[in-house]
Amino acid sequence: MKFNPVVHFEIYVENMDRAKAFYQALFDIKLEHMPSPTPEVEMEMWFFPMDKENGMSYYGAGGSLVKMAGFTPGGGGTLVYFGCDDCAVQAARAEANGGSIQQAKMSIGEHGFCAVVRDSEGNLIGLHSMT
Repeated sequence: MKFNPVVHFEIYVENMDRAKAFYQALFDIKLEHMPSPTPEVEMEMWFFPMDKENGMSYYGAGGSLVKMAGFTPGGGGTLVYFGCDDCAVQAARAEANGGSIQQAKMSIGEHGFCAVVRDSEGNLIGLHSMT
């Protein structure tokens, strides 16, 4: 395989307005509404910015916030890392917008820095930067 096999991620939420506000403030972005891909499944989806022409997100796999019966937010299992210029900035924004810092910015040697935060819904997400 000559490419990153991750093509999409979903972050499950209970309160979409709160979660949208959190992520839009955290990354200074605008999420885009996506209608449910299957009419028989009731879900609300808001996508992170993507380059639609090439089907690729700005830094890696595309993803969305999802509100759907049977899928609840919370920590454990999988941890999605978001690329940042300085992960300490986004960690501070997380705390200022209803989240919390689980692991402050720390060095991971030649691979840069990372931090782990809890979002407004209780999900753990990772933040990565080279500075």
